[in-house]
Amino acid sequence: MGSFFIEFRDPLFSIIVLFAIIFTVSFFSYWWGRYRAKDNYRYLDRFLEQFHTLPGEDDLKQLIRQGELSHKSWLLLADAYTKNGDYEKAIDIYSELLRLEETKENARDIMFLLGKTYFKAGFLGRSRDVFLEILKKNPRTPQALHYLLLVYEYMRDYNAALEVLEPLDELGEDVSKEALYLKLLALLQAPDIDDEIRKQEVVFLYKEHKQLERMVFEYLFRVDPALAWKNLDVEKAPHIADILWQLDKKDLNFDIIAKSKFLQELYTAKGYVDMVQSSKQFELDILIKLPRDAAATIGFEYLCEHCKVVFPFGFHRCSSCHRIDTAVLEYNLVRDYQKEMGEARDSFL
Repeated sequence: MGSFFIEFRDPLFSIIVLFAIIFTVSFFSYWWGRYRAKDNYRYLDRFLEQFHTLPGEDDLKQLIRQGELSHKSWLLLADAYTKNGDYEKAIDIYSELLRLEETKENARDIMFLLGKTYFKAGFLGRSRDVFLEILKKNPRTPQALHYLLLVYEYMRDYNAALEVLEPLDELGEDVSKEALYLKLLALLQAPDIDDEIRKQEVVFLYKEHKQLERMVFEYLFRVDPALAWKNLDVEKAPHIADILWQLDKKDLNFDIIAKSKFLQELYTAKGYVDMVQSSKQFELDILIKLPRDAAATIGFEYLCEHCKVVFPFGFHRCSSCHRIDTAVLEYNLVRDYQKEMGEARDSFL
């Protein structure tokens, strides 16, 4: 009997058995892993199916009430909706979370997010009501005060916006520039003020504070170039080069230009004068050295000095960070299509 099973004592047979066991275990482990992965993918597909179409308001309410996701997860989802511009869904989430929230501090934070989302979506009245409700229970909330100020500004209720500055001032914030900005806005947009009185008031405010040159001279050069040149500090001219660049030749003050190196460079590049041969500003230097008939000109972009966002148009208050008077000019050489069209018309005469 022992001789019959002698092969079981063969070392080679033991090795074969060992490899057979390893192969069997590996085989079943591999296919079990494949099965579990496929099952997980099927679960994921079923989960994602509910997002193929965005859930409606009732669906969101039901999902939030079920409590399968934490409030933090819902807040992250609402923030994602906001960044994608789907403000309605974000508002639905914040509103439902607010109904379920029991902690006063968390409720205030959610209300603040709701007010911000209403503001971004353009529902200024609702945004105002939310921030007023926050301030009713928590008056020392500067973030809500700042957004309430913005809401009133966008609604052109400048008197109410100026009233918001009082508690901010009491909280120790410097609101002098905000106050000047709102006063100028109210002055420039008041329909019942005589134009001459308006101009004199604008000049008075500028002389008193020496701030917001872009806002002041954008208005003055549009309505009264002579008055603008009279009050312009040539040291500040580089900050409003785009406004000066757009002036017609008939509106220039050549006596003032002759006293300013920068203005000489600017208007030589424009082709209105021939006073300099070069400029430290690269784009102006290129235009000065180009032939006069070259179809090139200067374009401007506007960099917010605070948040570094670049805009293709000028601004007084940055629409990203909401800071005032932070625009920094960026020069660009661009094709002058107007000159090209003029040359094309001349060629057919």
